[in-house]
Order: sequence, then C-alpha cells, then structure tokens
Amino acid sequence: MKKTLLSSVALLATALLLCTSCASTQPMGLLYTDLRMPLATGNGAEATAAPKVGVAVSKSILGLVATGDSSITAACANGGIRKIHHVDWEANSILGVVSTYRCVVWGE
Repeated sequence: MKKTLLSSVALLATALLLCTSCASTQPMGLLYTDLRMPLATGNGAEATAAPKVGVAVSKSILGLVATGDSSITAACANGGIRKIHHVDWEANSILGVVSTYRCVVWGE
C-alpha cells in the first residue's frame, strides 16, 4: 500500500513539473504569477497616449471553475472605446487557487 501511494505521489509530482516547465507563449509561475504582456492589436506606430482605458476580467478558482468575459469587445464596451490604440493582457495567480485574467484596451 505504501509503495503504491509513494509511486502515485511521484508520478503526480513529475507530471506537475513537466506541465509547468513546458515552453508556452506566456510565462506562468507555479507558485506566483503577475504578468503584463502586449497583444498585437491596433496601431502600434502611434506614439500618443490613448485617452480611454477599458478593462474586462475573467477569474478561475483552483483551475476547476472559470467565469467572466475578458474579450476585447467587453473591454471596449467597459471603457467606451471605439478606436483601439493597443491591447495588453494581464494575469495574476497565487498558487493557482484564485487566478485573474484581464484584457486592457487603450483607445479613443
């Protein structure tokens, strides 16, 4: 019984380490994540500051339940934006218990 339990724990730990160490498009920390990353949207050539900001949020609990609308459309509606300058993506997670994902849109 102890041998089976020990083998199961070792297999789970190995799978967890393999999943978190794989290359991905965004870095994610196993213990803590606090990121701000750009998305390729809008006219990045404009150097002027955008007068409006819209934010849309989604949340995940234990990676089991996820809710919210963090789309660009929702962020534009929340900020009253009609012309997009640029879009950023933000993520925050502590131990994967509660994770928050935000789409932040700057525009006019």
